[in-house]
Amino acid sequence: MPRKTQTAGNLALAGYDDIFQSSLTIVKSKDIEEIPLAELHPPEFAPFQVNDDEAMFRMAESIKEEGVHKPGIARPRAEGGYELLDGNRRKRACELAELATMPVIVRNLDDVRAAAIILGNLDHRERILPSEKASAYRLMMDAFYHSGVRAESQSYEIMEAKTGIKKSQLYRILRLNELVLTLLDRVDAKKLAFNPAVELSHLSQVEQSAVASAMDKYGVKPSHSQAVRLKEMKKAGSLTPEAIDKMLSEAKKPPKGEPTGSLRFRKYFPPEYSQKQIDAIIIELLKDWKVRAAQ
Repeated sequence: MPRKTQTAGNLALAGYDDIFQSSLTIVKSKDIEEIPLAELHPPEFAPFQVNDDEAMFRMAESIKEEGVHKPGIARPRAEGGYELLDGNRRKRACELAELATMPVIVRNLDDVRAAAIILGNLDHRERILPSEKASAYRLMMDAFYHSGVRAESQSYEIMEAKTGIKKSQLYRILRLNELVLTLLDRVDAKKLAFNPAVELSHLSQVEQSAVASAMDKYGVKPSHSQAVRLKEMKKAGSLTPEAIDKMLSEAKKPPKGEPTGSLRFRKYFPPEYSQKQIDAIIIELLKDWKVRAAQ
């Protein structure tokens, strides 16, 4: 049976300029409309966060002084208004600048083309959180499926051609979508490394929540080898909350020449004490000892 043509997949991944010609043509286009901000809505599955950070306030000031240089891209919604596929940060900046409208190009786009516009934002953002990248890639994979690309392997091939990321790594990035929010937030905050997170994504939500609780309890984060062991125990049917707690209570072997730290004193404290609480108590005791020793 012949494969589905990949032309449709490549077209689906066309970027902003591929769809709307050059940026100069866009600026001169009669298709640019001033749409009320209240009628512009984020995509149903928006992978990117819009935060009121320093960069946002700088953008708002720039828009207040010079206006919006690049129009957004939107498509009509069945329930009214428009789905803003590109330009949600600009929309928020317009709100902060107290504008009522924003320049937008409106097109009737199918789900694949709409997902391509959203995914195109990956190329223009300075900092992409792991959760944002995973969500964006999941959105594109779903769009491929709904457009008729049923073979997952073909979807990965198209994604690999667009992003330059190997299929094996794309699979690992997409696995982050299987993490519970408490663990995914830690990946974004660099409190849980990518490789262990991928392994932990194979655990159930209850088991992942138990891992997060143990991380808080002991003030640690799972190493890659620990995460692999947890995954193997899951496959063997031997993974329990007690097993998770015991594994994460293990003191990590410190780098050669460095002390083991306060983890070795855990046995002297109640089990419900977090590592942070233990550290605080030890520090206070040492301060008291220092004062007494100086007398």
